[in-house]
Amino acid sequence: MTRYGDAEAALAALPALARNGGGARAPVVPSVQAIADEIGALQALGARLLVLGEPDYPPLLAQLADAPPVLAVLGDIAVLHRRLVAIVGSRNASSNGLRIAEALAAELGDHGLVVVSGLARGIDTAAHRGAMFVGPTIACVAGGLDQPYPPENALLQAQIAQRGAVVAEAPLGTAPQSRHFPRRNRIIAGLSLGCVVVEAAPRSGSLITADLAHTYGRELFAVPGSPLDPRCRGANNLIRQGHAHLTESAIDVLSQLPALSPQQMRGLGPDGFAERPQLAFSGWDGMGGDPWPELDRVRPELLGLLGPDPVAVDDLIRRCQFSVGAVLAVLTELELGGRVESLPGNRVSLLGSPP
Repeated sequence: MTRYGDAEAALAALPALARNGGGARAPVVPSVQAIADEIGALQALGARLLVLGEPDYPPLLAQLADAPPVLAVLGDIAVLHRRLVAIVGSRNASSNGLRIAEALAAELGDHGLVVVSGLARGIDTAAHRGAMFVGPTIACVAGGLDQPYPPENALLQAQIAQRGAVVAEAPLGTAPQSRHFPRRNRIIAGLSLGCVVVEAAPRSGSLITADLAHTYGRELFAVPGSPLDPRCRGANNLIRQGHAHLTESAIDVLSQLPALSPQQMRGLGPDGFAERPQLAFSGWDGMGGDPWPELDRVRPELLGLLGPDPVAVDDLIRRCQFSVGAVLAVLTELELGGRVESLPGNRVSLLGSPP
């Protein structure tokens, strides 16, 4: 919008940007009526949209380089501005793991923290239930707000919406698929001051959330488990590698969390949480012309550095001899053209043939 002056001009520029990125078809921009219908459907559900940059948008989540531009929230938006801690873990959890997650969530709630989790089976469900013994909780879902998953947690989702909040990035009607869960995980990590892992196999989705929390500079905690139980190896490895604080009770979590509220932590640099990078088009005066005449030279070099394996955008910028704004502009074109996919943790990967 800064580059093109206003939203209407920015949308009109999308076809040309997609062609620059190698796409044969322009992105489909919904009509004004379709947008109004979606907002109306959310309101009928009792939900509302939060837009990045607005005062109601969660302050810690806004610091992420890949923060969701829009969130749909069902419930009390105020809880998104409280001190939040994530609890995640195995879907196929042990009885002890479920008991620990439930008790830890209740204890954290007793100390004024709000527990965030993903509404999945196992540890997530136990954490939400434990938190609701004493207060609100926040569920981040992978699909639309009208698509409870797993189906048996539909009643729990409704209860969470009454006591706390349910958050979704996907629009209404979106059925959760495997590719949606890593994006959901970044929201769990981004909302929270810290993340607690209770039982996680070495390649589990919970460790994706833990890795993202570590990437975002958030405090990481893990509950130790039996070395004989494969469900505990991921959490035990986090402790062994020094990435997570050994956690047995809420006191272990409280002693390591920042004392500041999310609002007080806005804009903190490396000594607090990662500051949200300035927009790629910062400083552009919108008076016409191209702010980066070297874009035609950036595209082939950037494509040569990209591959199917995800790479951090910061690494790409360091390896290029071009400005940050030019690199980000070309990545935007390539994504619009279907050549590049943006992934959680501010990473990108090269896709196959453009559409």
